[in-house]
Amino acid sequence: MCVAIQTDFGLMAPTLFNTHLKGLEEIAAEVKDIAARARENKLKPEELSGGTFTISNLGMFGVHNFSAIVNPPQACILAVSAAEKTVVPDEASKGFKISSLMNVTLSSDHRVVDGAVAAQWGQEFRKFIENPEFMIL
Repeated sequence: MCVAIQTDFGLMAPTLFNTHLKGLEEIAAEVKDIAARARENKLKPEELSGGTFTISNLGMFGVHNFSAIVNPPQACILAVSAAEKTVVPDEASKGFKISSLMNVTLSSDHRVVDGAVAAQWGQEFRKFIENPEFMIL
């Protein structure tokens, strides 16, 4: 898993290894560490290779929608935007409510990932974002 990080030296996407074996707290700590080292231009060459999937977050800059371009030889990149409050229908009360909505866009290299598989991944991702307690289990 790679994380896009803007630095004075340009955009870098260092790799976090074995994220499937780690919890959210450990991943967050690793992202903080690798981002700091990227900004100081202190990454090792092996930390800039080996990734297959990148996460790019412009939400922290208030961007509400964007598309990211896959960095070959990677397979996918997820563009994460800022959440914004929006009025949506409320099925329980048959009225309306205010909810926070966040746009994410998955770009995939169709030579590597079939579009239908990418869509299935998106469905699973949505389940976790809408029910974050599932990530703890």
